[in-house]
Amino acid sequence: MMFKSFFGEFKTFAMRGNVVDLAVGVIIGGAFGKIVTSLVNDIVMPPIGRLLGGVDFTDLFINLNPEKLTKAKEVPKTLIQAQEAGAAVIAYGQFINVMLDFIIVAFCVFMLVKLLNKLSRKKEAAEEAAPAAPTTKECPYCISEIPIAATRCGHCTSELNASPARG
Repeated sequence: MMFKSFFGEFKTFAMRGNVVDLAVGVIIGGAFGKIVTSLVNDIVMPPIGRLLGGVDFTDLFINLNPEKLTKAKEVPKTLIQAQEAGAAVIAYGQFINVMLDFIIVAFCVFMLVKLLNKLSRKKEAAEEAAPAAPTTKECPYCISEIPIAATRCGHCTSELNASPARG
């Protein structure tokens, strides 16, 4: 019985709208991250590397073990060669790519939030522009404010079905 109530409670938690929305957001965010990584690595960085003299940012590294050589007994020239030789490296080119990924994702999220805020403000402005339906009315006999559905005034006890005699 304890497991049944536990799983029932978990099902209730998991099926809440905000949990499902969060799961969808994480999945789409992961896919979006792959798109941004491809954008940075395959579209943005090659022209920048070309402008900087043919530099491939993924191969920018500092070799902390210069005595480690490749199988051909040469000093590693690429990050992959250095890693295959077992050298400890600081791969700052990879770091630059990841930072660009982050900046692009952060900018896209900023633009999305900005758009959502703009739409929210428009919705709020439209709601403010529409006048609210009245919830009270004036008693024609004693001029007191009473609920709109009232059939008798709570102040002067007059019936409100008949029209008032004004003179």
